[in-house]
Amino acid sequence: MRIVIHDYSGHPFQIQLSRELARHGHDVLHLYFESFQSPKGAVQRRPGDPASFQIEGIRFSEPFAKYDNFVRRRSHEIRYGRMAARRIAEFRPDLLVSSNAPLDAQKIIQSASVAIGAKFVFWLQDIYSIAIHSILKKRKFPFADLIGAWYTRLERRMLASSDAVVMISPDFAPVLQRWGVSGSRLHTIENWAVRDEIQPRPQDNPWSREHGLAGRFVFLYSGTIGMKHNPGLLVDLAESMRPFPDVSVVVVSEGVNAEWIRSEIARRGISNLSLFPLQPWERLPEVLSTASVLTALLGEESGEFSVPSKVLSYLCVGRPLLLSVPAQNLAARIVAGKMNGRPAGVVASPEDSAAFIAAARKLYEDAASREQFARNAQAYADETFDIVRIAERFTAVFEAAGMPSVAVPPSPAPHA
Repeated sequence: MRIVIHDYSGHPFQIQLSRELARHGHDVLHLYFESFQSPKGAVQRRPGDPASFQIEGIRFSEPFAKYDNFVRRRSHEIRYGRMAARRIAEFRPDLLVSSNAPLDAQKIIQSASVAIGAKFVFWLQDIYSIAIHSILKKRKFPFADLIGAWYTRLERRMLASSDAVVMISPDFAPVLQRWGVSGSRLHTIENWAVRDEIQPRPQDNPWSREHGLAGRFVFLYSGTIGMKHNPGLLVDLAESMRPFPDVSVVVVSEGVNAEWIRSEIARRGISNLSLFPLQPWERLPEVLSTASVLTALLGEESGEFSVPSKVLSYLCVGRPLLLSVPAQNLAARIVAGKMNGRPAGVVASPEDSAAFIAAARKLYEDAASREQFARNAQAYADETFDIVRIAERFTAVFEAAGMPSVAVPPSPAPHA
């Protein structure tokens, strides 16, 4: 079978799935947006990759307008959709799986799939129209309600006309069923992290030594800080830990909010907060292992309809987690231990910054809790993030979408 896995962001676990499907004997093209500013996975071919596996990044000649005004960003997303659609039409897949694409781009990509007769699987990472409406309202954008309603209708039509929808959380199902998406087309496959490539390292490692962090108590945030995040919490965290000279707060990110943090460091004279750019994929285990506590943020407006993938990567390195995330979010439920009875950290409400700071202080002071949370985090990753089983679940979705059954071959270790 010829398959395109399209992941707008270039995230690590989608690339891992493409590699695994190619190992199953499929001809797989993995497409992603190279010019989109976000952490990327292993986006180069490796020795041992099947000949049937291709990775291609779509690139703009100028910077993508990620933080520009709504109209300019939308025009870039439409342009991207057309470029992706052309490449998909050239490859002529039997099946197209599309993830993380903005709705304007996703519409063009889905239309390309229909035009060539390929089955279309909508890999739903977020209910994007809800997020668009919320963000535009928050910014007091003109006609926010009308724009939100337009995108809701668009997303609803695309989901209803997909051959299958892969939801990353069962929480999405009630909304989609209200929208008229057939329950027989809905499948839940939770996101995962590439645990074989994100192995724990000592806190004293080459990256921590390079940056003077070895042996310090480090609260670390790594990944995108976007419109759903409150960067002020990280600055407040650093301010609150000033009385403790062994503590550093480290942010590994890029973009407008990262630059805002940089300006706050200078404005407030904060000496215990360090900002670094996004790091290469191969260094991520060292970066995350530098942490004593790993942190993640998500605004209340995201509710259950967004699961930060950084949290899943965090679990792999065996460190306690501190989240400012809505309690109903799947990531919050995992970390709070509601999935398996073994909490991997502490979760505070995004609307309660004092609780976030208090939880950070408690984690700093309570080594026994940190050690137990760390063990639980790594155990969850080891038990859950098995790419062989995950690929089998996707294969079942493809069959449900109308593709022929394909036997999964035995899998040698490791599964990278």
